[in-house]
Amino acid sequence: MLTFQTPPTLQLSFAPKQSPQIAFSSKNASLALQNSNNNQLIQSLCKQGNLKQALRILPNESKPTQQTYEFLILSCIGRNSLSDGLDVHRHIVENGFDQDPFLATKLINMYSHFNSIDNARYVFDKTRERTVFVWNALIRALALAGRGEEALSLYGQMNQNGIPSDRFTYPYILKACVSSSYSSISLLHKVKEIHGHILRHGFESHVHVATTLVDVYARYGYVAQAAQLFDEMPERNVVSWSAMIACYAKNGRPSEALELFREMIAKTQSDVPNSVTMVSVLQACAALAALGQVKLMHGYVLRRGLDSILPVINALVSTYAKCGCLEIALRVFDRMNRRDVVSWNSMISGYGLHGFGVEAVQVFRRMIGSGISPSSITFVSVLGACSHIGLVDEGKKLFKSMVSQHGIFPSAEHYACLVDLLGRAGRLEEAIRIIEEMRIEPGPTVWGSLLGACRIHCNVELAERATHRLIKLEPTNAGNYVLLADTYAEAKKWDEVSRVKKLLEAQGLQKVPGCSWIEIKKKIYSFISVDEINSQIEQLHALLVQLVMEMKEKGYVPETKFVLYELDQSEKEQIVLGHSEKLAVAFGLINTSKGETIRISKNLRLCEDCHSFTKFVTKFTERDILVRDVNRFHHFRDGICSCGDYW
Repeated sequence: MLTFQTPPTLQLSFAPKQSPQIAFSSKNASLALQNSNNNQLIQSLCKQGNLKQALRILPNESKPTQQTYEFLILSCIGRNSLSDGLDVHRHIVENGFDQDPFLATKLINMYSHFNSIDNARYVFDKTRERTVFVWNALIRALALAGRGEEALSLYGQMNQNGIPSDRFTYPYILKACVSSSYSSISLLHKVKEIHGHILRHGFESHVHVATTLVDVYARYGYVAQAAQLFDEMPERNVVSWSAMIACYAKNGRPSEALELFREMIAKTQSDVPNSVTMVSVLQACAALAALGQVKLMHGYVLRRGLDSILPVINALVSTYAKCGCLEIALRVFDRMNRRDVVSWNSMISGYGLHGFGVEAVQVFRRMIGSGISPSSITFVSVLGACSHIGLVDEGKKLFKSMVSQHGIFPSAEHYACLVDLLGRAGRLEEAIRIIEEMRIEPGPTVWGSLLGACRIHCNVELAERATHRLIKLEPTNAGNYVLLADTYAEAKKWDEVSRVKKLLEAQGLQKVPGCSWIEIKKKIYSFISVDEINSQIEQLHALLVQLVMEMKEKGYVPETKFVLYELDQSEKEQIVLGHSEKLAVAFGLINTSKGETIRISKNLRLCEDCHSFTKFVTKFTERDILVRDVNRFHHFRDGICSCGDYW
């Protein structure tokens, strides 16, 4: 990267002014000779994209104007030429415009475009008459470059110097919070502090400021604060609506995201959903596995002409796969005129979710063959696909190829995938060796993968070791305690189960309740374990009891080993009978037509008993049932599951 550097004395060295040979049309040459003021010609050439010719004429103009320099700077950005930008900067200094705040702002923006932040900082430091626009320009440059702490420090200096912030300052400084390395607690404190500044200076009603606040709160999971801000906005635009929809979609509240989208359509005529809106809406549909909703949104995308926008089509591929329609996802993928790495990642991930690990690896090979370089996310997807089907050797080869063939150093997430791959296959000792030899500090995802494998294979010793590390890393995650308790329960160590439960209670932590969703006639219904609210609950229970009685005669035995209570068998069976996915299955049987596939999504891993139960149901009722749990899809048909009981 070229760098604009000057000695401390600011004695810049420039080529001597002389009239170069100008190679352009005789008409333009004539104009240049006849008109001593070449400013208009330079600006005209910049508009036409003839930056090189404009720069050749520049030395002939004895009095370049501010507007001429502005055109030249914008043309350097448009032509993506840092070297020409450096030449223009030198000319600005030479002609005494280096203290012009307007041009300083333009130069900082130019260097920001080229990610030449040191040069942007140089312009700022050398400018004495600093307006709020100059401060804003450097704050923006630092924030976009991921140097959030520097931007926040500059904001502090701005306040100390008595420079009043304006409506452009706050969106930039809030973006700086996002790009900083503050902890989530420190970040929330900083955002609230800036929020206070916004309120004190009366900018809370400005749509861009309020929208950025919504987005920042949403990014870190503060949904209540984001929703309150959104509700209080006197004016909204498509960006505001999109930010709030994304907030719900990305923070585990997909139903609210879809409801807000419907409200947006109903209440606004000018704020038409754009591609950003639709990506978030499709993510919400994917979270609910709501195939009917996806098809409606796909139609909306086609009607609005958004099907030519790559992120939207990528989202459609991913969403159809996550809703259980891999064949439609593949159809959309195959029809794409252009694909990027996200397109391929979506297809690889889709195959992996459905347990087609071999096919996922084949798509990965096709991507490499097409000349697309894999990303970090690509390897998360393909390693996950290998894990779902037990392709241990293939997964290990892919992991090694990250550095050796693609120059991608494994992150904690990649190590977690490898540990999961080995752990699910029962190779726990090998998994722990991987953790011990990691080139980075193992985080919660790595130890969590090991703990999950210990629960599957009932390895109490390693489960205790993993939980010990997890409690230090994420002490408020109740799921880790529950997995340890499950492991103790299978080993029939009831005293230890009781100890873990007391530890949970003492810290005020609660197990995440199982929740399942089912879509019937384009309407989404949700169920929680031991649900007593649904209007059909008695009918559902009656059907479940009848099914269990009939299935027991055919060999079904309820799996109750993970019930964390010392109860008799019949009481344990009553508990597992109330699991949310069983309620959703019963609801689907009652409210769908014969032969119609029942599609369910669940927020947790499918338990062993629900898995066994659903296999029996498909055989008894001759119905296909598709369940997506937190890890993968299970296609149940005629008493068999697509996972081969490996999940």
